[in-house]
Amino acid sequence: MLLGETFLIALQSIRGNLFRAALTMLGIVIGVAAVITMVALGAGAQAAIDAQMEALGGDILSIGSSNRFSRGVSRNQQTLTTDDADALARDSIYFDGIVPEIDNRQQIKYGNTNINVTILGTTPNYADVHLFNIAVGRMFDSSDDAGRRRVAVLASEIPGMLDTDAAGIVGRTIQIRSISFDVIGVLESKGSSGWRNPDDDVWIPLSTAQFRVAGNDRVENISAKVREGVSIELAMVDIERILRREHGILPGADNDFSIMNRKQFLDTRQEAAEVFTYLLAGIAGVSLLVGGIGIMNIMLVTVTERTREIGIRKAMGATNGNILLQFLVEAMVLCLLGGGLGLALGAGASYFASEFAGWQTQISSASIITAFTFSATVGLVFGMWPAKRAASLDPIDALRHE
Repeated sequence: MLLGETFLIALQSIRGNLFRAALTMLGIVIGVAAVITMVALGAGAQAAIDAQMEALGGDILSIGSSNRFSRGVSRNQQTLTTDDADALARDSIYFDGIVPEIDNRQQIKYGNTNINVTILGTTPNYADVHLFNIAVGRMFDSSDDAGRRRVAVLASEIPGMLDTDAAGIVGRTIQIRSISFDVIGVLESKGSSGWRNPDDDVWIPLSTAQFRVAGNDRVENISAKVREGVSIELAMVDIERILRREHGILPGADNDFSIMNRKQFLDTRQEAAEVFTYLLAGIAGVSLLVGGIGIMNIMLVTVTERTREIGIRKAMGATNGNILLQFLVEAMVLCLLGGGLGLALGAGASYFASEFAGWQTQISSASIITAFTFSATVGLVFGMWPAKRAASLDPIDALRHE
């Protein structure tokens, strides 16, 4: 029997029991839709983490003051100074940029609007190291820092919080701790980093923050951009060597600072997202197996109902292989049709989750191929037993079947 004729007979059989075929395919439809949706959500989460890593800079190390415990309470001790940043820039060859940072929450006033945001005192190379772009105006420069000028650069969300826009606020004056600052620039949006949102910060020159706002040379954090080709571990060892020397820490004593590897943090999040994706896909795959069992049950019923037909076809010369192929094709057609409908349903669910729930989704060609392959495999595996049972029927007994 030709393969095309086998497919035609299988489609005719499905069409003859359309409602039963639809119910049979339902498990496959739901299973494929669930797999497509879950994998799309997982891939979207991983893509978001990749975007965060690119935006944040996975090659940036953050150096902060360590906590000390006093009477069972963890207290932060500010042990880093601008001299530490200078020593790292001077004595290490492993970094492309060293950026000291002073940050604290302050009240900002613009017209009749007051907001409380993070004021970040830093050096002019902060934008280059952290991959920020200027949307309007300019970044403060070394002369602004050296002159302790009262100038400010706003993150992208600040103008909206002050009931204005980026173009309208550049050149205007805002009040920080009742001190007037001229706004000279507004940054492009960066996006949340997971633990803080840099889009609602205000930047001022480091020396201005030290002498006009904070009143000391202590810094909360130092960012170090690792040079390309240098391992993160080597850079961390060099930071520890230089800062222990600067702080006079004796051998065997604990560090009074901490080093955070952002890439390691994001890698951990990515691994968690991958495990979560596999877990969800595995749970969704169970429904495919249930759908396969449904296919097998219906095909067994079909074999019983069509026993006399099988006997007639064998009497007319159909071989066991012809009968086996016919029922296998029928099972696989059911699964592939269910897979196609499940793919459409899964794509629709992913679109709904992206557009209306705000979740990032990403449907890849690999997930589509996997879903269809798994559907065909389910049809092949669970259709094999009914097909073999049909092929093994004795033609005389089959013709006698009522």
